[in-house]
Amino acid sequence: MPQTYIERILRARVYDVARETPLDLARILSERLGNQVFLKREDLQPVFSFKLRGAYNKIINLSDSTRERGVIAASAGNHAQGVALAARELKIQAMIVMPQTTPAIKVQAVKDLGAKIVLNGDSYDEAYAYSQKLSEETGMTYIHPFDDPDVIAGQGTIGMEIIRQHPRPPAAVFVPVGGGGLIAGIGAYIKYVYPQVKIIGVEPEDAPTLYRAMEAQRRVNLKQVGIFADGVAVRQIGKETFRVAKKVVDEVVLVGADEICAAIKDIFDDTRTIAEPAGALSVAGLKKYVARQGVDGVDLIAIESGANINFDRLRHVAERAEFGEHREALFAVQIPERPGSFLHFCKLIGKRSITEFNYRYSDTNTAQIFVGVELRQGDKERGELLDRFREKGYSIVDMTDNETAKLHIRYMVGGHAKGLEDERLVRFEFPERPGALMFFLSSLGNRWNISLFHYRNHGAAYGRVLMGIQVPASEKTSFMKLLKGFEYPYWDESDNPAYRLFAGVNQD
Repeated sequence: MPQTYIERILRARVYDVARETPLDLARILSERLGNQVFLKREDLQPVFSFKLRGAYNKIINLSDSTRERGVIAASAGNHAQGVALAARELKIQAMIVMPQTTPAIKVQAVKDLGAKIVLNGDSYDEAYAYSQKLSEETGMTYIHPFDDPDVIAGQGTIGMEIIRQHPRPPAAVFVPVGGGGLIAGIGAYIKYVYPQVKIIGVEPEDAPTLYRAMEAQRRVNLKQVGIFADGVAVRQIGKETFRVAKKVVDEVVLVGADEICAAIKDIFDDTRTIAEPAGALSVAGLKKYVARQGVDGVDLIAIESGANINFDRLRHVAERAEFGEHREALFAVQIPERPGSFLHFCKLIGKRSITEFNYRYSDTNTAQIFVGVELRQGDKERGELLDRFREKGYSIVDMTDNETAKLHIRYMVGGHAKGLEDERLVRFEFPERPGALMFFLSSLGNRWNISLFHYRNHGAAYGRVLMGIQVPASEKTSFMKLLKGFEYPYWDESDNPAYRLFAGVNQD
């Protein structure tokens, strides 16, 4: 790694606003995993995120005349607060462009730090484009959230602190990855001091920005990214951050949303604090790495990068954490529609706790049950339960990993529609803001009848819709063409077994 980055990190001016955060032993998680797991507590920064390090270091290194013109940034979250706080401390003007979908709590947090807020667009990309336009018009300096050497160096001070705080080289450091500024800075410093320490990036499965770039050996622009871990929902790794990451990152681990929720719970159990999804990403990756590699008795460090989570998202996190820990299974089971069937079925479950039991009469012969069962031994126990039901002649489908079942169908168990023709099932995500649902429906037009509708929102910037639409076979091509040109992410769920079993069309 070039000497210049080490010098930049050593000279970085971050402690005017940032604090040296503790490196805490996660005792409960360490005991469970058989390793010494340490959390680098960046959630304890004044803005509850590491982002102010890079933002301040960038702004303080601007010339006096440049700073006097003010700074501008595009962000819906942590970077916005970092820039706003840095500008307030330096007594300069700051303008933050945020998507219109940004939750009010985040807008208010930035406003409270003294920055001027401009709401524009439904996504970060639209907000970014508008911020560039404003930068040209006003002469304000754009502060990039990750793809800038001074920003990278500011984040790199975390690596410097880890080396100072930990008495020996850890086996690996796990770092959440969005645009790459954090892992580039931490990796540059730690690899320089201890080349043998593994630097492992962690990304959501639906936002594998660095993973795909390293796989292709070039920067890849993802068509779409998931928004659950919104702090790392970046479509393309930075140019400079990728140049550095190629030299310092050993591998990238991908984790699912349920695994992230389980990691949020793990952090809460050890610290009694709540990390945001991106903030818990590294713990989820650490757990997956330990399970895969079978490492034992070594020191592992995870960067807990932030705690800016909306309170109303906690319900969703709590719901999904049990799946991430493999402590709950969801089954769709067909039982005879006769007296005593429920009792016989429950006896097979035994003394396990039933977390959910949904049923509605369908016909005189069979009943479809959607049941949740608490697991004590994870996937092994789930497999044993499936085998037991099948041995007794039950028709059963494992729904534990079925996203549509977990997100929508479990709340919709109410019987099949009868006599409904040509229904297709499509799942959408669309920006959550006033009038968004009306705009969404208007985009579909009134050519086809809507026959099923279920909407969920978890306090995030995006709402989730499951929709049944009657599309005659002769119009399927036109319908699919409309979907492909749609601005929102979508998934065709017409063949999903959860839909077929609990909410699909009954032609009898």
